[in-house]
Amino acid sequence: MKIDQLPLGARFLLKGVLYTKVGPMTASGESGGTLFIPKHATLQPVPGEAPPPPPDDANRPLDRAKVAAAFETYHQTAMGCADVSGRAILESARKRFLDSMR
Repeated sequence: MKIDQLPLGARFLLKGVLYTKVGPMTASGESGGTLFIPKHATLQPVPGEAPPPPPDDANRPLDRAKVAAAFETYHQTAMGCADVSGRAILESARKRFLDSMR
C-alpha cells in the first residue's frame, strides 16, 4: 500500500518500524519525530490490525448531471464578469465543453 491510500491515523510498517500517518505525506514514529514518506514507498500493514478502509470517492464515476449543473453555475458567473467579446469566447468554450460530455 502507499501513503496516499491511508487515512490519517492509520498505522503501518516501513522498514520494520511502526508509524502512524499524521499528514498527507508524513508519519510519526514510535520514538517521536515526524518523517516524510515518499509516494513510491511501499508500506506494510501492521500484523493483527485490519487494513484501512478504501477512500469513499476513490473510484466513483462522476455524475454527468452534477458536473453539467456545476459547470452552468460557473459559466453564468463567468458570463457576468466578461465583456461582449469575452462572452462570445466563453459561449464557444461552453459549447465545446458540453459537446465533449456526450
